[in-house]
Amino acid sequence: MKKLFLFIVLIFNLFASEKIFVVERENSALAVIENHKFKNEIKNMHNFNHAVVKFIEDDGYAITRDGYLIKFDPIKEKKVKEVKASKSAIGFTLTKNYVAVANYANKNVQIFDRDLNLLQTIETGSKNVGIKVYKNYLVFACMDTDELWVLEDLNKGVSNPKFKLVKKVENAGEVPFDAMINKNLYVVGFFNSPFVGVLNLDTFEYRKIPLRLDKKSVVLKVPHFGFWSIMKDKFFIPAVGDNKVFVFDKNFNYIKAIEVEGNPVFTSLSPKRVYLAVTFSGKKFPIVQIIDTKSLKVIKRFDFGGMVLHVRWSNEEPILYVSNNGKSEVVGVSTKTWKERFKIEVPKPSGIFIYKNN
Repeated sequence: MKKLFLFIVLIFNLFASEKIFVVERENSALAVIENHKFKNEIKNMHNFNHAVVKFIEDDGYAITRDGYLIKFDPIKEKKVKEVKASKSAIGFTLTKNYVAVANYANKNVQIFDRDLNLLQTIETGSKNVGIKVYKNYLVFACMDTDELWVLEDLNKGVSNPKFKLVKKVENAGEVPFDAMINKNLYVVGFFNSPFVGVLNLDTFEYRKIPLRLDKKSVVLKVPHFGFWSIMKDKFFIPAVGDNKVFVFDKNFNYIKAIEVEGNPVFTSLSPKRVYLAVTFSGKKFPIVQIIDTKSLKVIKRFDFGGMVLHVRWSNEEPILYVSNNGKSEVVGVSTKTWKERFKIEVPKPSGIFIYKNN
């Protein structure tokens, strides 16, 4: 029986289609991991201090801290094209027709086609964050002006887009920093307001949902929202400057504040939405806690030493990938035994992104 199990594992590994791309934060490179081994590097990727990577079909894209938008081939593992979008950018979103970049330093949003040809520039007068797509809408938050903007594609996705501002929410909250989207609900977090904002993109109704903050400490690393923090019936939102992860139902009724060990940065859901991995900043950088999404209790705690910057759940294996920048390694943790399965040497790793070869 044991031999049969090992044979099945071997066959699975041979035909596994996941490829792991890891940002080398200080090395201007994108590491490639396959079958739990370091395989390759895509080099000359500019300032990767806060790089974000996304995939659509067989194309990979990255945005760099110094404003380069890069297209790369995740199959051949090579850079295809790059453009200088701005002096500084940290966010972008993809559709089959365009790439939209939320710029910092240039205070605008730029629209490119999939081959990185510039189609349109929308001036906002603000650093822009939390850019998302819903139907024919493009929505984002303006960090400097405390506004939410909704743009509509007048071509309705049938050709290159042409965007027009159709809704602006003023005084949305003080200093928006990130957002997530669930169906028609755009959810935005704020640095200096004790609530999250929820914009219904079907009706344009805007609500402010209070957060029960007990204390506010210095924020050393910005919390990140993302699609991985949403279940069918729950939202998980990291508190800004408090040791809590807030839980709301799908209608944003308050359920619970889960006490965690430090100021949370990432709240990452497992593929089957059974576990939530939480990472921290400051003195708690080495710690990862696992929350059971049914009981809403912390069930596991890991101390990796060094500085954990990111986690990502495998979609094919019972593995949690942990990016330890301080020790220059990516650790694979079994979600069956909650024990370390392997370590991969990666120079100063940061974000972990998974590409599935179709």
